[in-house]
Amino acid sequence: MTWRLFWQTLAWNRTRLALLLLACLGWGVLIPIIYTGFSDAIREMVNSGMIPENLMSFGSGNFFSLPGALTLGLQHPLAIAFVAVFAIGSPVAAVAGERERGTLEVLLSRPISRRWHYAVVAGAVLVMIALAVTALLAGQVAGAMAVGIADELDLGLLPLVLANGILMWGAFASVALAASVSFDRAGPALGVALGFLLVNYFLEILGSLWDAAEWLQPYSLFHHFDPGQILLGDGDPLDFAVTGLALIVPAVWALMVYPRRDLAAPA
Repeated sequence: MTWRLFWQTLAWNRTRLALLLLACLGWGVLIPIIYTGFSDAIREMVNSGMIPENLMSFGSGNFFSLPGALTLGLQHPLAIAFVAVFAIGSPVAAVAGERERGTLEVLLSRPISRRWHYAVVAGAVLVMIALAVTALLAGQVAGAMAVGIADELDLGLLPLVLANGILMWGAFASVALAASVSFDRAGPALGVALGFLLVNYFLEILGSLWDAAEWLQPYSLFHHFDPGQILLGDGDPLDFAVTGLALIVPAVWALMVYPRRDLAAPA
């Protein structure tokens, strides 16, 4: 029953997964192409004093180096929207959405405990997140190769970038799933999960654009996913610890709350 539910969860998302993986791949390819087209012009504007250097940064990314551009591409709202479909939408739909539709009781009447149900959904979501982040990185590498600048990247460090990305997005998914098992309707669960993501994103972007708010950046999970630093060989082990802890804490909460709570009759 466990493996059947796991594969069925992936199957329910197969069309959306295929389309978004193509979108992630395409977006990744564009980033090195944009970098080669605009990086020199951006440097000239900054060197001339026309534009302050901090305004050329977006989160932890920038157009002053290829690794910085890749970070910018991964922190762009479009990339975040692609991955958030799996990290936010799928966990909310898997429990709170099923509960709202009145189909969760049918599922839990099968020989599967709530903890195993949580674990199966979490596993399927992590697989989809891993595929999305892989597609983004694969697109970026393909784009760098297409324009002949792949030698600016240490491709041997890409597995660390992938691991860090999965941990960060897994943390957002963990919060979404904890909210999903805590509510009987998808709306409140989605609000909590999206609110958590938007607050983290706001702190990262605000800190990168305004020097006085730079101290806020370490409080954002996005700040602890910096592919540029990892690809330059300057990755911080603390980033893995922070994102890993942010994944574990909501998971522990969900595993405590979900088995104990009563499921009210569907509205």
